[in-house]
Amino acid sequence: MNTIRKAWSVLLFPILVSGCEPGNQQAEIKEEITHLQKKHAPDKRVALFEVEWKDGKLTGETDLPEAHLELLQRLDEKNIGYKDEIKVLPEPGLGNQTQALVTLSVANIRSQPKHSAELATQALMGTALKVLKKQDSWYLVQTPDKYISWVDAAGIHLMTATEMQRWVDVPKLVCTEMIAYVYQDDELNNKVSDITAGNILEMLGETPHSYTVMLPDGRKGHMKKTEGVTYENWVRTRLASDENLIRTAKDMMGAPYLWGGTSPKGVDCSGFTKTIYFLNGMVIPRDASQQVNEGEEIDHRKDWSQLQVGDLLFFGTPATESSPERVVHVGMWIGNKSFIHSRGRVRISSFDPGDENFDEYELNRYLRTKRIRNHASNNIFSVKDLTFLL
Repeated sequence: MNTIRKAWSVLLFPILVSGCEPGNQQAEIKEEITHLQKKHAPDKRVALFEVEWKDGKLTGETDLPEAHLELLQRLDEKNIGYKDEIKVLPEPGLGNQTQALVTLSVANIRSQPKHSAELATQALMGTALKVLKKQDSWYLVQTPDKYISWVDAAGIHLMTATEMQRWVDVPKLVCTEMIAYVYQDDELNNKVSDITAGNILEMLGETPHSYTVMLPDGRKGHMKKTEGVTYENWVRTRLASDENLIRTAKDMMGAPYLWGGTSPKGVDCSGFTKTIYFLNGMVIPRDASQQVNEGEEIDHRKDWSQLQVGDLLFFGTPATESSPERVVHVGMWIGNKSFIHSRGRVRISSFDPGDENFDEYELNRYLRTKRIRNHASNNIFSVKDLTFLL
């Protein structure tokens, strides 16, 4: 959107109207931008407000139209003239295809639009994404946990709102096995695709032994009936109980550590805790440094007596007079002075010096424990409320 707003008084007497020198006015405008950035987009991983002021122009981009509007209003109130060249996402070039479904069992979402870039996170097949802009064969997308990064076009199927609504309305299945497959025929011959726990597929029909399914990109096949349930039943039966959390976590024992990973194929520490909770009905923030800001603090003194199964333990470097606390690792408490986490691989560690799994390294960098179960917020919610997913 290009908008030129200039008050005649500003054009004729800029110094008198603003009540300050041009240099001070520039500082005032940058202060407004910084204020709104902190207010609306304090975490760049989940919101964009990258705006600059130069030579009378506002440039940059944001996915927050309300922040953009507030900035213009604040400048208008101060009688500050400007040319608005801020790009409000989704970009117009996308047309009406501003949504997408993940078409791979696990789509890699990267920090930059190239395969050599850092793996920021992952998204599972059937996950709905917001599409913000395109660069070459890459799309900037936002996942249900609000993470914003880049995905290769090969990993998604672009959709209009009407097409997405059709996906919402059709019968669907959810894969319940950590690793499974879709096959070409009812005899389960010739693989069409691998699938993982939490993958969502369209249900076309069923035979005595298999479901006939369609992947989000139109590929068709069959999956074992023992490896999936209807979407409605999956949502209805999700329960973050002690037993379910431990079972899900242990089902991923030995899975390799993968920076940015959030699936049974490979997980980083926070991707592991996120996946455990998602498969049991809760959507939580992506990174450890985000997860630590949620829920109720239970301990910071290494008093394990108050901890419950499912509590998240955070590790890192404590704050000092010259530096803030740095959270770099997270695991989930499973009882008996033990927790499960992804470090090198998914493993169980203990704080009991007499236990074979005693982990002195993690004990020495322990920071605190937070309880997120039964805590709802803007960043923690049930899959029952996950209208962003479906």
